[in-house]
Amino acid sequence: MMATGGVHSGLRIAHLIETDAPGGAERVVAQLATALQAAGAWNVAFLPANREGWLTRQLEGSGVAIEYFHLERPISPKCARWLEGALRRHRITLAHSHEFTMAVYAGWAAWRAGVPHVITMHGGRYYAARLRRRLALRAAVVLSGHPVAVSSSVARQVSRDLSLRPSRITTIPNGVRYVRAERTTLRDELRLGPEDRLLVSVGNLYPVKGHHHAIEALDLLVKRHPTLHLAIAGRGEAAEALSARARGLGLANRVHLLGLRSDIAAILAAADVFVLSSLSEGLPLALLEAMFAGCPIVASDVGEVGVALAHGDAGVLDGRPQAW
Repeated sequence: MMATGGVHSGLRIAHLIETDAPGGAERVVAQLATALQAAGAWNVAFLPANREGWLTRQLEGSGVAIEYFHLERPISPKCARWLEGALRRHRITLAHSHEFTMAVYAGWAAWRAGVPHVITMHGGRYYAARLRRRLALRAAVVLSGHPVAVSSSVARQVSRDLSLRPSRITTIPNGVRYVRAERTTLRDELRLGPEDRLLVSVGNLYPVKGHHHAIEALDLLVKRHPTLHLAIAGRGEAAEALSARARGLGLANRVHLLGLRSDIAAILAAADVFVLSSLSEGLPLALLEAMFAGCPIVASDVGEVGVALAHGDAGVLDGRPQAW
């Protein structure tokens, strides 16, 4: 149901993102669009066609409209023209894009449509290795308002990669809502006894998340702490490799790949320790959720993790994540 008469009544906001699988940036889009909708703004999410549909499901019942764009090749003038027309058709008053691809396409389309445009960068630097991508992103920034970074480390990276003055970039740290776990059944699900100790990690199963390092650390620890188990909530391309690594180390009965879970608060409530083994981050939402849950934390000192953990006063930091 569409909210009316709220504090943001009259705003017509477009949210644009290239991916729709569960992840930090996608969660931010869902939360931001639904919150603004509840506050009285009119919102439309521009999502990729023929993908997983996770963001669509997250937005169901929120009143947020959805449009699907087709981006079948890296450079698509047709897609850019379609976005321009869609922004005009929906009478958009502000376009908000997330990450590289939609920053570039929406930057061009919003400029052509005369619509203010904001870019948020969440931490991915896959654009940095290619000069053409860096130039395209810099052009999008020049055509738009201040780019937003979710952490000061991301802001420094964007400033360095795009040769922008630091003052050109606005830093707005990530945040999460507090969700209290009413009930947790994970330990029963994993058939753990009261003497077992459970390490929990939350994050998609991509190499950059460093889950293989957490498994190797578990291999070192079980010799001294034989009741340890590791549960990882998330899904992705590294699932089979992680399972194979656990089997190879004789840890198949101690490493539990939980897949995609919607009950993260309950999973964290079951944890004895939260583990973040990422090789690169901005300010991860899972870390903030673990802090809300009151979990003891062991984390790699990447991105803004050290700042969130008060440089080690609020959790154990490993300054060499590559050596996990």
